[in-house]
Parts: sequence; structure tokens; C-alpha cells
Amino acid sequence: MAKNKCPDCPQCMPEWLAAFGDLMSLLLCFFVLLLSMSSMDAKKISEAIGSLSGAMSVLEGGTQTEISKKRMLEATPIDSQDETAEAVNKISQAVIDANEMMEKGHGPTITVEEGEEGFVIAMPASLLFKSGSATIENEDAFLFLKRVALIISELPNDMHVSVQGHTDEPPPDKNSPFKDNWELSSARAISVLKELLLDGVAADRISASGYAEFTPVATNATESGREKNRRVEIHFYGKKSADEKKVQQSILDKAPAQ
Repeated sequence: MAKNKCPDCPQCMPEWLAAFGDLMSLLLCFFVLLLSMSSMDAKKISEAIGSLSGAMSVLEGGTQTEISKKRMLEATPIDSQDETAEAVNKISQAVIDANEMMEKGHGPTITVEEGEEGFVIAMPASLLFKSGSATIENEDAFLFLKRVALIISELPNDMHVSVQGHTDEPPPDKNSPFKDNWELSSARAISVLKELLLDGVAADRISASGYAEFTPVATNATESGREKNRRVEIHFYGKKSADEKKVQQSILDKAPAQ
């Protein structure tokens, strides 16, 4: 009787496959250790499942998520668009365009600067008025103020606008209808305020005041310095902060004498 032929032995697996299997085993052990050392909050997992079940309607069961006051306080707020910063960018662009139109880039220019509680637009008086006058006659200035009024309407309601008139030291000449710099600076501020009101700015968020020659930004000893001092400024600041400042300075808040 013929003997059965011995079957051929299968070839052994390649060496790289053995190394690959060892690597996968080590990775599996590594992740098992990570999982064993981690801590899970069952309540949070249950709430997450409940949220998905209610919002997406794809999972069955789960508990309804309950938002507590503590979780609302600890939640990370979503960054909202800064409307004030956007308004500053728009005003800066409007100032650039106005400076290109008025005086064709020569002479005094409108500027935008940061203030203590907001930002300030400074307009040279020569771009708005004739000497000793408080009547706006520059058509480009009218267009610029219309643009400013549109930007003000886009600002938050708690943003207040203050128009401030300033002059240099010499008093108005004899032909001027104004007796002194107090009247002249106040009248110029009111003229700009009235123009902004005509352009749609709400009357309850704007005010005007005159400072005469007592808040200079340059020396009055030179003509260029006096020209810088003759200006109208539009201040933008949060109305809330201004009210709080007044409250802090009120005599009613002073501690009674012991």
C-alpha cells in the first residue's frame, strides 16, 4: 500500500508582518491604559445624548438637558462683532475721502483719534466756516457730516455724541456777530449739531458745548498753532460710563460726617 505524500508546509509569515502585529498590540495596550486612567462624567454624557436626541431626532432615549445657572455662567461666551470698532473703521475711511475732496489734500485736515472713553473726530474750523462765522458753507463738509450721521445711526444706542467748539486766543473781530469766543465756539458747535440732527441723528443722544480758547491743542504764539486750535470736535463715548462718572462725583454719594 502506497504511503500518502506529506503535504507541503505553508510558508512562514514575513518578518515585517510580525513587527507590525507587535506594534498594533502595543498601541492597543496604550489606548486601554489611557481609557483606564481617564474619568468620565456620566451625567454629562447622558445630557449630551439627550441634547442630540432632542435637537437631531436621531437617537432614542436619553434624558432632557437642563441648563443650570452655574452652567450658564461657566459657558464660554460667543465673541460678537465689535460694532464700535467697525464704526471707527468706517469713519476713518470717511475722513480719508473727505480730506481728499476738501482743499485737494492741502491745508488743515480732518483727523480721528482715540479719546478717554471712545474716539474723537477733529475738524478744522477753516473747513467749515469763514473767519468769525458759525455758518457752514462748505459743500464737502455737508457731505462728510451726512456720512458721519449715517455711521452714528449704526452705533449702539448707548453711544453718545458730543459736539465741542474751540477757538484760538484772539477774540472775534468787530464785524463778527459774536461778542467773544464763548459765543463763537458754542454757535459753531450748535451749527454742526443741527446739521447732524437734520441728517437723522436722534436728539436724545447728541449734545453741544463751547470751550472758547481754554482747551488748546497747540501754541497760540504761531499762526499754525492758532489754526489747529480753531476746531470743532465730535466726541463719541458710552453714555453709561458718562452717567456712572457723574454719579460717582455726586455729593449725594459722600459719606455722612461721623
